[in-house]
Amino acid sequence: MARGARFLLVLALLAALLAVVLQLYRHRKPRLWMVEELSVYNGTNEELPILLAILGSVFDVTKGRSHYGPGGGYHHFAGRDASRAFVSGNFTGDGLTDSLQGLSSSEVNSVVDWRKFYFERYIFAGKLIGRYYDSEGNPTKYLKGVEVKAKRGTQLLEKQKSDEAKIPGCNSKWSQQEGGEVWCDAGYPRLVRRPGDIALTGQVSQRCACFQENELDKAGLVVYEGCDYLSQSCKVN
Repeated sequence: MARGARFLLVLALLAALLAVVLQLYRHRKPRLWMVEELSVYNGTNEELPILLAILGSVFDVTKGRSHYGPGGGYHHFAGRDASRAFVSGNFTGDGLTDSLQGLSSSEVNSVVDWRKFYFERYIFAGKLIGRYYDSEGNPTKYLKGVEVKAKRGTQLLEKQKSDEAKIPGCNSKWSQQEGGEVWCDAGYPRLVRRPGDIALTGQVSQRCACFQENELDKAGLVVYEGCDYLSQSCKVN
């Protein structure tokens, strides 16, 4: 066999061996990862899979290379655990961190939902040693705290929905010519605080709800500015 032919045969065998190794990699059992190891699988080397972590769980997202590879809209997640960025939208500098410190229950719950999404859509590749898993792959107090806070956020949201369902919300419309308007088919429109939002989002918000005349003396109800006390519709800015 000519030297050139042997060389081509060796190259073909090496390529086949690499394909087998990569196939075995993709079907391997989940393992523990170090931060430095994970950073190599950021999509810049096309011969390697693309990995990302969220809350310390590592996933193979190679099938989404167009999204997670260089130039893709989600490339900033590749090769790292950037859990916070899934809800903060900050994809630069300190924003690409696994810390959820200071996030509300609602935001933490959203991160947990994102983790669920990856479990459902991509291959679970193991656990990242660090904030959420120790050197033996056991959940840390931080991960347990995140999951408790997320569960609490779900409970608060369900309670808020249940409470608000008891008091009908206002109808509303808006147009560029006429501005906004809220009205009640039965009752009178009032602004009322949503107390659950403090725990859910860290902020206080209000919603428009319809109250009967005998309920209008309840504490915390606010008449829309410029609106008559017993008006069933109010203009809003």
